[in-house]
Amino acid sequence: MADGRWRWLMPGMQVKRWLALSSVGLVIALLGLWVGLGGAPAQWLDNLYRAIDAQIQSLATTPRAAQAMRWGLGATLGALGLGIWWWGLRRAWRTLVGILQPRASGRVWDVLSRYALMAHGKRVVVIGGGTGLSTMLRGIKRYTANIVAIVTVTDDGGSSGKLRQELGILPPGDIRNCLIALADAEGAMTALLQHRFKDDAGNLSGHSVGNLLIAAMTQLKDGDFEKAIQEISKVLAIRGRVLPSTLTHVNLRAEMEDGSCVEGETAIVAYPARIRRMHLVPPDVEPPQEAIDAIKQADVIVLGPGSLFTSVIPNLLVPKIVDALRATDAMRVYVCNVMTQPGETDGFTASDHVRAIEAHAGGRVFDYVLVNNATPMPELMERYHASGQELVLPDIDRIRQMGYKVVTGNFISQSDYVRHDPVRLAEAILRLAK
Repeated sequence: MADGRWRWLMPGMQVKRWLALSSVGLVIALLGLWVGLGGAPAQWLDNLYRAIDAQIQSLATTPRAAQAMRWGLGATLGALGLGIWWWGLRRAWRTLVGILQPRASGRVWDVLSRYALMAHGKRVVVIGGGTGLSTMLRGIKRYTANIVAIVTVTDDGGSSGKLRQELGILPPGDIRNCLIALADAEGAMTALLQHRFKDDAGNLSGHSVGNLLIAAMTQLKDGDFEKAIQEISKVLAIRGRVLPSTLTHVNLRAEMEDGSCVEGETAIVAYPARIRRMHLVPPDVEPPQEAIDAIKQADVIVLGPGSLFTSVIPNLLVPKIVDALRATDAMRVYVCNVMTQPGETDGFTASDHVRAIEAHAGGRVFDYVLVNNATPMPELMERYHASGQELVLPDIDRIRQMGYKVVTGNFISQSDYVRHDPVRLAEAILRLAK
């Protein structure tokens, strides 16, 4: 009984007691119905009814009074039974919801209806990497649970780079951020996974707990990185799935405008010349079949936001992903960055971002371009200017001349940083998909 569909009947689940109470209430309600109408379908109930009726006859002075007493007692038992039935059923539902979604808030029926709606929401695939991808996922998960994130795995710096070099696993950093973004409720557990050890922590210096957890789970799964992600997804109860764009160990190589070639994501970003062309080393790597299937079955595919050359374009250097993007019937949207990025997109306009994607994908792979046209607060812009960043110019007419449909609006969130607002992005994209 502990297996399969009957697992919820295990001792200690605190579900059976409420279902039993609800059943008792239903029996009382039916008894009230039989008392009011007269007679019962079973011999033992008929005997009980006759005993009750004899008491009524002894108390009533007239047949009419006896019938009124039968109806009154029947109505009382019916109301009491239905009340007990409803209360027991409701407590059983609350217990089940508490077990299945312990962090869910709100009334039971509201929680159930919300999850039912999300389970039948649009099938959305989001492709990218870095903080831009996790921002997008935080918005999308509010409206659907049918999400697949396809994540670049070319990071070679920081904790990811160390684990990649020392343990031979795929870089876990961007994967970790996506898992946390899709977690049902981002609380203490997700804060723990994002915790990064300080510089005085010895060999753990610079590592995040989440990266170490993914590395440990990969070893437990005999080096199967994909299975490790699946197991951690269950622990975090994420909405959707997270997949690497390839399970092959790859590096980025960039042809620079000064004619040099630079290998490695960190070195490329630090190099002073502009990027002309990106490559994967080795080329022609295979994506997971689940990623291709997700693209084929999607209603909506979102590319970006994120670092253009090191987070977005690397996914488009996997040939079968590009082929699947061209073949899909899904609505395809590119979310253009809000700010330029030093070392990657200095001086780029929105149309420059689109042209760079076309050049690396070998043509068009999306239909819509989402472009922010709101201006951040001057004090924030001054801070960005000091670090060599500018607002991406929304040259909408040029994008339209390239044959794309452009969606503009205020898509930014302004606090200490200028970044995309996840809810505004998700709402704008899902409005297009209606």
